[in-house]
Amino acid sequence: MNFGTYAWRNGEWVAFEDCTVHVTTHALHYGSSVFEGIRAYSTPQGPAVFRLQPHTKRMVNSCKLAKIDLPYSADQINSAILETIRRNGHDSCYVRPLAFRGQGAMGLEGRKNSTDLVILTMEWGRYLGSDAIENGVDVQISSWRRMAPGTASSWGKIGGQYINSQFISMEAHDNGFHEGLALDINGYVSEGAGENVFVVVDGVVITPGSWASILLGVTRDSAITLLKEMGVEVRFEPIPRDMLYLADEVFFTGTAAEITPVRSIDRIPVGSGTRGPITKAVQDRFFGITSGAVEDKYGWLSYVNK
Repeated sequence: MNFGTYAWRNGEWVAFEDCTVHVTTHALHYGSSVFEGIRAYSTPQGPAVFRLQPHTKRMVNSCKLAKIDLPYSADQINSAILETIRRNGHDSCYVRPLAFRGQGAMGLEGRKNSTDLVILTMEWGRYLGSDAIENGVDVQISSWRRMAPGTASSWGKIGGQYINSQFISMEAHDNGFHEGLALDINGYVSEGAGENVFVVVDGVVITPGSWASILLGVTRDSAITLLKEMGVEVRFEPIPRDMLYLADEVFFTGTAAEITPVRSIDRIPVGSGTRGPITKAVQDRFFGITSGAVEDKYGWLSYVNK
């Protein structure tokens, strides 16, 4: 994996291999970090970051939820992301901004520790496999549930909370699946280990609402916008497990996963077991915009070289 030559750390560019942390770093011990996953795509006008502003806004909000004092504004983070991509010479890449409580006193109350902010870039292909976009992935309903309301903050992209996602993903991989899908505390569908989920039944798209312990995904929001543009009805409803097995189509969304069809759940084929027409249509619009082949009428692309 090519991480480029430089990383941005606390306002300076440093050699990637020198971007290290001390063993007393609070986030290593207690998960006190906030991060984002952002993609830059290759276009005829050069690399372009997809939906940069909503990602950095969510990062600022996640720090607010985690009570992490972020010493940089969203605009400063945006500028640093674009410059890091430029300096590393990526044509396309995945971007990881990470804010975390740094070295200092031990103990759960870490707000006296300083906050570090780093930005790294990497060349990263299809998260769920090179053929996943067309052929789909095999998914398992996890034995692990998503966090219950009042136990953690699902709206925050907070490092420590991703232990839950790791449990879901590792269990699925151990059992021979590409990914795991979790239910919420009430037994309704929540989300994948790192993806939001959409279910298609009789031409209607259904996705869990914000009450279902989901992260409010930026790619999720983009897919909803594109589906409505296509004239497809989108509903926010509790999804029983049964619906997954009887659905015509199911697809994941996420920065890493992009828009990926689900071909089977618990080894039961979804629909015909191949990518469905609504999934393909929203993929075509999404990848058309990110590639620069389709007009970006929503202003979703931030060009690195402008």
